[in-house]
Amino acid sequence: MPNITLDKPHTALLIADFYAEVMGTLPHAVDRQVVQHTQALQKAARAAGVLVCYSATVFRPGYPEISDRNKTFSQRKQSGQPAVADPLRVIHAAVKPAEGEVVVGKHRVNALFGTDLDMVLRAHNIETLIILGYATSGVVLSTVRYAADADYRLVVVEDCCADQQPDVHDFLTQRIFPRQAEVVTSQEVVRALAG
Repeated sequence: MPNITLDKPHTALLIADFYAEVMGTLPHAVDRQVVQHTQALQKAARAAGVLVCYSATVFRPGYPEISDRNKTFSQRKQSGQPAVADPLRVIHAAVKPAEGEVVVGKHRVNALFGTDLDMVLRAHNIETLIILGYATSGVVLSTVRYAADADYRLVVVEDCCADQQPDVHDFLTQRIFPRQAEVVTSQEVVRALAG
């Protein structure tokens, strides 16, 4: 993979749906040291003065945001599980947001749909969005496709993403994402941020 360059004042890092209950236990994440790679990248982004953002899927008590027509989330609504409304409660402790970093609670798969994340990025003149998280086939895929249509330059950090199905992760990062994003390693992004 080639070295990448980043215009740091116009770059943001999105740590998307980095859930404690998944990233600490999912074999695809644990075996590939996704948490450790993401910690190093988060530290490098902060040191470089890059805007660091987070997303997590959350709902109000009773799940009023979920339509019965929504195949992805209607099962959660019917499960009887109590809703979690605060995104900080589900983000992995190893990459907890610092004071002043942008945290977005979302109600759909895509981190930009129905949230104020796009407004925040545009307010900071962000042109390049570095994306990572869980799941590769969920928030990463949905946000990449949407952000590409919104004309962001996209960088997907392959070794900071994980999926329940490793073969789907590989297919997306090798065959689909390169059509709309640069697919890189965390080391490459850390180097670019230090440069």
